[in-house]
Amino acid sequence: MPLSGSEPAVAHLAAVDPVMRRLMEDIGRYRLKPNARRSPFESLARAIAHQQLHAKAAESILRRFMACFPGRKFPQPNDLLALNMRSMRAAGFSKAKIMALRDLAAKTLDGTVPTNRVIRKLGDDEIVERLIRVRGIGRWTVEMLLIFQLGRPDVLPVDDFGVRNGFRIAYRRRSMPTPKQVFQYGERWKPYRTVAAWYLWRAADRDKQVKQVL
Repeated sequence: MPLSGSEPAVAHLAAVDPVMRRLMEDIGRYRLKPNARRSPFESLARAIAHQQLHAKAAESILRRFMACFPGRKFPQPNDLLALNMRSMRAAGFSKAKIMALRDLAAKTLDGTVPTNRVIRKLGDDEIVERLIRVRGIGRWTVEMLLIFQLGRPDVLPVDDFGVRNGFRIAYRRRSMPTPKQVFQYGERWKPYRTVAAWYLWRAADRDKQVKQVL
């Protein structure tokens, strides 16, 4: 179920982890608001566009891509499959990303990528298992969808650099923790690991801002 309120999560994390409690007190109120309006198809298409690119460059490509479909807020899978490769290349997509987008569209049409209505009924692990079948989509991308679109409360993206760096900073580790170390430590945060991850991201952001000032 989506995380509808942060009070139980914050209380749990404060009770089981004094370091997380201090971090939450320093950072302040939990402010993550999922964007539930996008379909899984749109969210994953946007994620593919953003892979290995600066956000501004990816958004420029997406604008040119969407201009190929006048009158639509975002193209549907059939629209994407009907668009020729030359037009997609002109928008700025690489050949690898075009193949990934076309596979995403095909797997949306065959039901591998669920609709908004269906995905809400699936468990986190089932969603991951289904979506990583799409070319170019890995576990991290699905975890971002679980957090930022579906608002799932117990997701800990241990491969995310920001989460690991935030853990290093908050827990005063001399070296960057491995994904396995963050996963093992994070067992105590269940069933609210999404909230813990959000605070670790904020710890990393705050450290970056301090260094920029200095």
